[in-house]
Amino acid sequence: MLSVGFTTVAQGRWTIKSDYLKCDVPALVFKPSNYDPKREYPLVYLLHGYSENYTQWSRTIDCQDLANKYNTIIVCPEGFTSFYINSLYDEKFQYESFFFKELVPKVHEELNIDVRNIFISGLSMGGYGALRYLILRPDYFNSAGSTSGALVIDFQQSQKMSQLFWEDNRLNNDLSQLFGNNNTDNWNKNSIINLLRDNSDFSKIFIFDCGTEDVLYTANLELKSVVDSMKVPTTFISQPGTHDTDYWSKSIEHHFVFFDQIIKRLNR
Repeated sequence: MLSVGFTTVAQGRWTIKSDYLKCDVPALVFKPSNYDPKREYPLVYLLHGYSENYTQWSRTIDCQDLANKYNTIIVCPEGFTSFYINSLYDEKFQYESFFFKELVPKVHEELNIDVRNIFISGLSMGGYGALRYLILRPDYFNSAGSTSGALVIDFQQSQKMSQLFWEDNRLNNDLSQLFGNNNTDNWNKNSIINLLRDNSDFSKIFIFDCGTEDVLYTANLELKSVVDSMKVPTTFISQPGTHDTDYWSKSIEHHFVFFDQIIKRLNR
């Protein structure tokens, strides 16, 4: 999971003092180079993966180039190991509340946002967070994307992944702080498939992809089967690749193309 050499230089680096996380939360902000404060711009939140931080995307892709190419604002917030949710057991670790009650207001206060065109995407843990937010907050997001998404919240599966990637139980230990210690109901009901089933009227279009050699590929195929059965309009991309930076550096632009097509259809 090494970076491919891009810099973390951004036009803005924010530090948000959070009441919901009891700490300072950094974020990188990329605006089009020709940013005009008199006009409104589409917005893309990019969420990083587990065991990484808010600089991951800026080390994986050229965020400034994408901001220029698609004439969009990109915000990359710190997500810690939160899976972008409110912990059920730690009142000092309420990430979802931070996102919608502290980060989102700052974004709209500091930047000129086209509220019709707000998108979110992410990799692995960030892919989970992006789809979760779209499902639960379709009023705010136009669409979302997930690349190599960690879509299943399951104690046994996360234990295997933790041993595979880190040879310890760090992933399960962190998830237990969020969902409880092997509390099957709390874990499973938060899987993306079950969130969709619990929101049966959900109909927002979104994109997701996964490499065919990725340990998470089977879970992504299961999501494809479920959204097809629910007739949710999605685009699924299956292509060679594994769970690493080389794959994400190529896969994420498909999401920007997808979002750009949505914007163009809206503006017809």
